[in-house]
Amino acid sequence: GRKSHRRHRHHGHRHRKRSRERDSGVDDGRESPTHSKSFLADTPSQRVQFLLGTEDDDEEHIPHDLFTELDEICLKDGEEAEWRETARWLKFEEDVEDGGERWSKPYVATLSLHSLFELRSCILNGVVLLDMRANSVEDQESTGPLGDEVRRKVREALLKTHHHQNQKKLANRIPIVRSFADIGKKQSEPHSMDKNDLHFMKKIPPGAEASNVLVGEAEFLDKPVVAFVRLSPAVMLNGLAEVPIVTRFLFILLGPLGKGPQYHEIGRSIATLMTDEVFHDVAYKAKDRNDLIAGIDEFLDQVTVLPPGEWDPSIRIEPPKNVPSQEKRRSAAQCGTDPGDEEEEDEGHGGPELQRTGRFCGGLLLDIKRKAPHYLSDYTDAVSLQCLASFLFLYCACMSPVITFGGLLGEATEGRISAIESLFGASMTGIAYSLFSGQPLTILGSTGPVLVEYGLSYLSLRTCIGLWTAFLCLVLVATDASSLVCYITRFTEEAFASLICIIFIYEALEKLIHLGEHYPINMNNNLDKLTQYSYVCTHSIESGRTITLLYLLLQDCMEKRGEFVGSACGPHGPYIPDVLFWSVVLFFSTVFMSAFLKEFKFSRYFPTKLRAVISDFAVFITIFTMVLVDYALGVPSPKLKVPSVFKPTRDDRGWLISPLGGNPWWTTIVTVIPALLCTILIFMDQQITAVIINRKEHKLKKGCGYHLDLFVVGVMLGVCSIMGLPWFVAATVLSISHVNSLKLESECSAPGEQPKFLGIREQRFTGLMIFLLMGCSVFMTSVLKYIPMPVLYGVFLYMGASSLRGIQLFDRLKLFGMPAKHQPDFIYLRHVPLRKVHLFTIIQLSCLVMLWVIKTSNYAIVFPMMVLALVFIRKLMDCFFTKREMSWLDDLMPESKKKKLEDAEEEKSIHDTNMPYIYHISRRTQIQTVSKKQKYISNTGAGKRQVKGRQGSEIQRRCKGSKRQAVSGSGQAGVNIPVRWVRV
Repeated sequence: GRKSHRRHRHHGHRHRKRSRERDSGVDDGRESPTHSKSFLADTPSQRVQFLLGTEDDDEEHIPHDLFTELDEICLKDGEEAEWRETARWLKFEEDVEDGGERWSKPYVATLSLHSLFELRSCILNGVVLLDMRANSVEDQESTGPLGDEVRRKVREALLKTHHHQNQKKLANRIPIVRSFADIGKKQSEPHSMDKNDLHFMKKIPPGAEASNVLVGEAEFLDKPVVAFVRLSPAVMLNGLAEVPIVTRFLFILLGPLGKGPQYHEIGRSIATLMTDEVFHDVAYKAKDRNDLIAGIDEFLDQVTVLPPGEWDPSIRIEPPKNVPSQEKRRSAAQCGTDPGDEEEEDEGHGGPELQRTGRFCGGLLLDIKRKAPHYLSDYTDAVSLQCLASFLFLYCACMSPVITFGGLLGEATEGRISAIESLFGASMTGIAYSLFSGQPLTILGSTGPVLVEYGLSYLSLRTCIGLWTAFLCLVLVATDASSLVCYITRFTEEAFASLICIIFIYEALEKLIHLGEHYPINMNNNLDKLTQYSYVCTHSIESGRTITLLYLLLQDCMEKRGEFVGSACGPHGPYIPDVLFWSVVLFFSTVFMSAFLKEFKFSRYFPTKLRAVISDFAVFITIFTMVLVDYALGVPSPKLKVPSVFKPTRDDRGWLISPLGGNPWWTTIVTVIPALLCTILIFMDQQITAVIINRKEHKLKKGCGYHLDLFVVGVMLGVCSIMGLPWFVAATVLSISHVNSLKLESECSAPGEQPKFLGIREQRFTGLMIFLLMGCSVFMTSVLKYIPMPVLYGVFLYMGASSLRGIQLFDRLKLFGMPAKHQPDFIYLRHVPLRKVHLFTIIQLSCLVMLWVIKTSNYAIVFPMMVLALVFIRKLMDCFFTKREMSWLDDLMPESKKKKLEDAEEEKSIHDTNMPYIYHISRRTQIQTVSKKQKYISNTGAGKRQVKGRQGSEIQRRCKGSKRQAVSGSGQAGVNIPVRWVRV
């Protein structure tokens, strides 16, 4: 590779004089480092990196998005010719198919290496006009070495009509004009666009510019005519490009007959180069042809050549889902720098929100100041159909667990807290949290103790525990205890989130199976018993006697609380054999239909916007469809039961509960012990969910508020305790589903390019409306009673399964039974040994199993302690894994200041003996790493200096001394250039 670069460099020296003479008449006066300071780069990549690293105050050289169009022509005597559009590029290549009726699917352009070298020769030997301000062909031709007759014919060729693929009729084609100035005069005229034009115009980013590539054969030419033009300013040349945008670049190649395919490939090469991120910027910032040549050489350094016998060039490569970043090509080469160094500097989610202030409520006040400027935008940003879809989906998803949990509480507490209390508590707490929290994307769910103590008043005892818990939460807020969240790494997040997802999946299946108890399957069905149908209603009365009523209507029997007996009766009424099977059908249909519609945006059917709407409303469409189908079939499946009256479930309790009640006075003190456990649970549950929501990959822009969130939850927990309502804290799965439903993607994506993830639609409207409508559900029982419970169970399963996406634990679990050659290209597999990856996975899986066992056992009271223990287990893992390995597998935990100083001293001593040195050249801000085995080169604006052999060793030896020494040398320009050596 080095030899080839050296050969190219000398090649550039050989042609420099000729190039300088050729460009002398067309240069726009911009100072070129090659011309003025004899700047020589060691490699093309270094020259490109230096060029892209310079800041140009001229707005004309700020890169814009480019639309590139390839037009071709064939000129023969006696034949009318025109320019025809044959291909276009916005990100990927699209060709006009041979039939000429349609565009091809976007694909990754595959170029021949020979055409790239020919393109390099064209730029090297052709006309290069940079920042040309002429807007007529005559001005351009005057700079070229063409004869008068040839110049006239070239002018006529360039001014031939242009026919674009979207123009079907000859009348729509561009009239003949005599100069680019004539075209420019028409720029004020409206550009007529059909539906295809409008659709494609939406794909082009605002502010984009055009790059026109014109190639073709001409009978009157003996040798090719080549020109690369960069217009300054960009000019609107109506009709030249397919879409009405200003033209910045022109590449013209006209040559003799017989080489049409060769010219076509050269045109494809320059068009593809213009879509390359790095060369695209080089084209905007280039000061002379040598910069363009360096850009092509840098591109050639990055290309991959496929053997002709092992690949068919006619195969079109589908655009990849994820395009690798080109930042490494832009930044200065850092030889010897570890790609994981930047990752190691990232210590998880520690940010200004988690810095301990040392002041009373300092973190809370900073959270309020941080969120206050965005409060109004939290409502204005909600103006979107996506927010409506998210609200409808999550309303249905939140209603069922709140009512179900309320029903379970009612059974455990003998009706002291039931469904109506759960609805009221969820609505009140959710509205307050949505209005005042620091992270309104978090959705709250039910939690709290269910234990009923012997001989004690449950509600009063629970109120004491709740008030103590609220007080302890406020103490944590006042002391900035939320700053400890920085110790919650991905290891803890994934274990906890996986547990909640598994609980959702398990409980959804468990509830479906429990339907079999109310609607059993008759395995030995006797048709004779069913055809000889009859039932007897046995009615019990208070005296203990029973009265058997024959020929009683079914509804009357049910109202009298009769018991159904007989071969044709079930436990709760007449036997209906289809309910359980129909419930199973509804359950799995909901799961698969929700998943299918959610992924519908990536299908090939219907327009993009329609697919996006269907994807956003996927769950709501599924629920609505299942309700209609269930209603049409008439099978009596179990339905959602919502309280229809707003009053406490039991008449012997009100909406305010005394903390003491009928309990002894000492209960107000003893309850601080269970309150400690509840505080740990509330803190960990709330903050782990907040950490998951606030991950950097979600690209949140409005900041978060861990202290403010805990403050709101603590205050509302105390209010709910006094009112005898369930407690509410962040619900992990519901919050993840909320975030996933509000993902923002780029609307303007090039054909074939996957939409880019832009972030999350941060707003308060969806959470506010969810809990506001939940409070109004008491008055909507006439509608909600038609929703089948199996459908809601299916939504639970879908949410639990979809929330598992992105959890690395399950990706690593798949590696156990997978041969190495079939393993996915996960980034951590490149840097961490597989046995260490398996060890990390086993430890994390063991913690998950332990959490599950404790959660489902009689020792569930210590569950909060086990969640807290995950943080300490993660800390102990530093003994078995290196810091580098943990940086790839997990987030780094914060270290003490003393340990950081010790590590810095140790690293300094290692670098003093083993590590290479870097040098910083004055008058430039470029820093490069120099290996011991490499030659020592310093590049400055005044020249190039090479130090090799014994002299290089001497300089290196001198720089290893205890004192830093300045080394001076003379460059090619005869100027002493100071070089400062700095330890890494």
